[in-house]
Amino acid sequence: MNIKLVAIGKTDSKDLQNLIADYTKRLGFYVKFKLEVIPDLKKAKNLSEAQQKEKEGELILANIVKSDMLILLDENGKQYDSVAFSQVLQKHMNSGLKQLIFVIGGPYGFSPKIYERANGKISLSKMTFSHQIIRLFFIEQLYRGYTILRNEPYHHR
Repeated sequence: MNIKLVAIGKTDSKDLQNLIADYTKRLGFYVKFKLEVIPDLKKAKNLSEAQQKEKEGELILANIVKSDMLILLDENGKQYDSVAFSQVLQKHMNSGLKQLIFVIGGPYGFSPKIYERANGKISLSKMTFSHQIIRLFFIEQLYRGYTILRNEPYHHR
């Protein structure tokens, strides 16, 4: 199974970029993982929130094929602890799924078309985090999930 994290806009902070790269490298020992960054929309200030979500949605959908499982990182999604999340990963691996895609939306969230296409939603917290830092949190949780599945000492129970 391949896992892809799709996110809108680049990460400005070099420190965050380095941490994301570190966990991405670690994750590579367990699964084929790719972080795909969709560039920020040009002239976004001239667009309404709805127009911005619609255009971002079109760019996201261009990266997805019919057989992909699409999970949105959304504040209204289901919350898991790390062990339960690792079990979700295991379930998808056991299903024979080819590609699992997680998506971090833009600053205003997702368009209705993205919600229609989604196979599920996950919330990492009831708190709100920046779109840049959530990438690090999510990739670290993927890594943690795989170390849990392998009974490795990274996650202390």
